[in-house]
Amino acid sequence: MKLELKNLSVTLSDKKILKSINLTVEDGEIISLLGASGCGKSTMLKTIAGLINQSEGSIILDGNIADKVPAHKRRTVIVFQDFRLFPNMTVWENVGFPLKILGVEKKQRREKALELLNKVKLEGYENRSVDELSGGQMQRVALARALAAEPTVLLLDEPFSSLDINLRKDMRELVLELQKEYKITTILVTHDQEEALTMSDRIAFMHSGQIEQYDTPENIFKNPVNTIVANYFSKGTYVDGEIINNKFVSELFTSNISKHNGKYKCLIRPLAVKVNKYNNSDFKVVSKIYQGDNYLLKIHNTKNNLRLESIISDSVDIAEGDRVNIELDKDRLIFIPEN
Repeated sequence: MKLELKNLSVTLSDKKILKSINLTVEDGEIISLLGASGCGKSTMLKTIAGLINQSEGSIILDGNIADKVPAHKRRTVIVFQDFRLFPNMTVWENVGFPLKILGVEKKQRREKALELLNKVKLEGYENRSVDELSGGQMQRVALARALAAEPTVLLLDEPFSSLDINLRKDMRELVLELQKEYKITTILVTHDQEEALTMSDRIAFMHSGQIEQYDTPENIFKNPVNTIVANYFSKGTYVDGEIINNKFVSELFTSNISKHNGKYKCLIRPLAVKVNKYNNSDFKVVSKIYQGDNYLLKIHNTKNNLRLESIISDSVDIAEGDRVNIELDKDRLIFIPEN
């Protein structure tokens, strides 16, 4: 189902939480709402679900305005980060609960619940109490329960945030597998950049109740519209300069780039900085930080106080205190116009 938000605003306790949001999610698409805590992501999800009323604008589901449609009739199902399972019910009863509300008989509810538990890889768990389950297993039950409601839009509110790294990876893969199988329009709320980049068809980056950029994962990472978006994905060093006739000119370097004339900030991320030993260089390695498969170098130019970072493999023989020569990978440089 296609979902559209048009000029959507939400005010709670006299504070404007969402400000004129315009967003389209195509049928069967999975998008992420990404941003820091308090930017309005979860409020948007709850408003779409009908749990919060908007103060302005419209929610359109499959071409029909849903503003006055009660939450239980929207078929927009939300999965919260705290699971919200019923402790007095067995696993299968939790999964079948939406069907019970719809008046489906017990035998059919159980059959559907067992089918969905098989989908989320919990076959054999149907008669257990939810108190016997791990966090990852409870998340799978919550997901199966959401699917039992046959949602036209699935809303995931930071569903993996309480899981450890390995479980999070497993759950991401499971959600993607089921989302593709059922072709459900899905919105994922997250503050995890990797989660958004790996799971989404598109990402809506939010800041202070507004969408700063709505784009594909690759474009939002490589072509951020401003420093707020850029810094969220990967921090680096900014160099001020100007583009004149398709050439960026700064005190540090020049680079050919096809962009409009004007003043820009060039973001130099660690992966754009290549280094090699050079004793007469003004650049000095002041710190070498082990990161598993690689090292992060913090580099200081002793002449102009410029600070850069670089990532090298663990096989490269560069130590703290070494002087290094710098080469910039111009394909990885990011040019952001100054507003």
